[in-house]
Amino acid sequence: MPNLKLAARTLFKTPFVTLIAVASLALGIGANAAIFSLFNQLLLRPLPVPQPEQLVNLAAPGPKPGGETCGIASDCDDVFSYPMFRDLERQQTSFTGIAAHFLFDANLSYKGQTLNGEGVLVSGSYFPVLGIQPAAGRLLMQADAPSIGEAHVVVLSHAYWQSRFALNPSVVGEALVVNGRTLTIVGVAPRGFDGTTIGATPKVFVPVTLGSEMQAADKQPDSRRSYWLSLFARLKPGATIAQAHASLDPLYRAIINDVEAPLQSGMSEQTMARFRAKPILVEAGARGQSGIPRNAGPPLRILLGVSAFVLIIACANIANLLLARAIGRAGEMAVRLSIGASRAQLAMQLLTESLLLAACGAAAAVFVAQWTLDLIVSVLPAFATVGIDWTVDRGVLLFTGATATATGLLFGLFPAVHSTRPDLAVALKGQAGQPSGARLAARFRWALATTQIALSMALLVAAGLFAKSLLNISRVDLGADVEHVVTFGVAPALNGYSPQRTAELFARLEDELAALPGVTAVSDALVPLLAGHNKAHDVSVEGMTPGPDTDMHSHYNEVGPGYAQTVGMTLLSGREFTRADAERAPRVAMVNQAFAKKFNLLPNPLGKHIGRARTAPDAEIVGVLRDASYSQVKQAPPPQYFRPYTQGDAIGLGSLTFYARTAQAPGDVMADILKVVSAIDPALPVEDLRTMPEQIKRNVSLDRLITVLSAAFASLATVLAAIGLYGVLAYTVSQRRREIGLRMALGAAPAHIRAMVLRQVGVMTAVGGAIGLAAAVSLGRLAGSLLFKLDGYDPAVLSESACALAAVALLAGLLPAHRAAVIDPMRALRYE
Repeated sequence: MPNLKLAARTLFKTPFVTLIAVASLALGIGANAAIFSLFNQLLLRPLPVPQPEQLVNLAAPGPKPGGETCGIASDCDDVFSYPMFRDLERQQTSFTGIAAHFLFDANLSYKGQTLNGEGVLVSGSYFPVLGIQPAAGRLLMQADAPSIGEAHVVVLSHAYWQSRFALNPSVVGEALVVNGRTLTIVGVAPRGFDGTTIGATPKVFVPVTLGSEMQAADKQPDSRRSYWLSLFARLKPGATIAQAHASLDPLYRAIINDVEAPLQSGMSEQTMARFRAKPILVEAGARGQSGIPRNAGPPLRILLGVSAFVLIIACANIANLLLARAIGRAGEMAVRLSIGASRAQLAMQLLTESLLLAACGAAAAVFVAQWTLDLIVSVLPAFATVGIDWTVDRGVLLFTGATATATGLLFGLFPAVHSTRPDLAVALKGQAGQPSGARLAARFRWALATTQIALSMALLVAAGLFAKSLLNISRVDLGADVEHVVTFGVAPALNGYSPQRTAELFARLEDELAALPGVTAVSDALVPLLAGHNKAHDVSVEGMTPGPDTDMHSHYNEVGPGYAQTVGMTLLSGREFTRADAERAPRVAMVNQAFAKKFNLLPNPLGKHIGRARTAPDAEIVGVLRDASYSQVKQAPPPQYFRPYTQGDAIGLGSLTFYARTAQAPGDVMADILKVVSAIDPALPVEDLRTMPEQIKRNVSLDRLITVLSAAFASLATVLAAIGLYGVLAYTVSQRRREIGLRMALGAAPAHIRAMVLRQVGVMTAVGGAIGLAAAVSLGRLAGSLLFKLDGYDPAVLSESACALAAVALLAGLLPAHRAAVIDPMRALRYE
């Protein structure tokens, strides 16, 4: 306690310096705490279930003839068919149980009020395998999913129970309409449990056997050619992943070879061999199943490294500050040593000061961490923030405290050890010159400043690379002029609409939207443009006889009349769809240039016929469109064909995305759109209402986030490095006042003195910059997968960053150089 009181008095003797130090630490620690919060939630934190380390995820890579449906829970390589799941569940002996799940969009209606949200189809083994207990009622069990289409029950998530039902336990037993089907509420999941998929917050858990009724799965979910389920399991006590895989793999291969291989047709010998040999994978599953950690891992690791660089630069500043203060207290340390204080006691006192400084920085860092998280939320689209805690929680506080302690020891250790050297007692003699050991301290300060410059250079290059990458993205030719387009989605099938009512609703919406003031064109599509969604399958092409392994894959979309005109695509030849292309009209299609090139339809695809694989080409190509982006801004336009939605699956699926082109600001018609939909059906939710420019920003939100944060961190690091460089130079000038005075007394001109100081700046900048450039090239290679049409060693970015750092270093050195040049030789040498 005496050490702490003395440390507080010492720090508050120089409040301005202490404030600067605390602010530097707060920025460095706070930035790290914010990024760690995301890193922990997405990459480290296990599921809130008993013994999560016993959970494993199953994956099924290899050929998947038929249809695949995948999402954020699992890649398409990982999903299983429903019959395969049942076979494995019934025959396996390696686990206490295997569970299946699948996310779906849900319209939830309770007492006449409808809310759109997310649901998850789960097997009866889902909750027993996880081992969690209900907050009310009961959870789903094996008896709730005996066969397809049975057991109309539902479990609520705790968050939905709290927000919609005010934690009322009597809701158990009442009816909830989910996607037009009346289900009985049987229970509530425990608090804090939001399923097993990071990034998803389902409101309801529904038996997997109701997949078709929820419009969430294939119309024949029991098909072995329909792959859509994500599987996980729990190891038996004492079992290992290797043992489980060794037991499960022969069972899986037997099902593949004895049951599924005989069902396949049209495969080449090579593909059949791959099909028969495909393995099943068993991987650690403590963190659940989600593609988000795989996608977010590389950028989060980069950002965590960047924020760590910022913290190191801040620590270097504080170490320089404490070292300068310690040398200034050489006399005090010498006196205390001479009257009996031990070196350990003095070092402990100085470390207490540094730890107190770190503690103050940590307290302020909590606010910086929250501001950083708020900044990230402002950059990311709303959907990307779901399922993540954007507040400073207990884990972040513990990380902040641990980081503060480590940094306090890091930047306080050398000053404490150096300033308590026993030979400091020579300071009592009052001799002129520098204290003993000052040369070592000077070298240490120079090394710290050079390190700061190197780290700043690396961060500036990284920020420049990400900024240029984002600039390249903004220059991508999308092939569509969407500047004045508004988009939104409706899913009437989720409200129980029949196909006939759905078709009538779509047509009425097209007419009423087109009649709105300022709207110049209206259309719709099954697959929303640049929203990250994909639909693709093999096709048949007139006059083309493919071999067993010929690539006949194509993306597709089902669209309404005037689609190309509405979204700004260019019609190269032929015509667009019209209302005359109705269900019973002759089948028609449009193709893009990439499709025509891939399937050898050039120079004139018009009049040729195409169709789905294994069917006769029945749709006549009536139009050719210029290539345009489909799912992702950063992906090249894929081969794609279009069908009228009235001749496809959209009406049966009961969901479309609408587009309205406006002659005025797109935001002006949004309120009118809501009124139009509400007037037709007040219970029909409008989903994802936004302008297309906003949609494009959502599509590249990760790139924007990395660019904003890396630029912010690089700017902060450069400012901190400049402050550190200034501090080193200013202190050096003050220590060399006598030397500089002597030089001037012997005839040195002020310009020469100024050049001498700036030469030191140049040396440190050159050495640190060279080291930083080497580190930046390595960092650029690590970040190569995140860059768009850009190398990690872009010469322009490297040279621009070097020039920017040189300019900042020069500015940091100008004031100390000027002060050195105006030193009065007589005053400097007065006591010589």
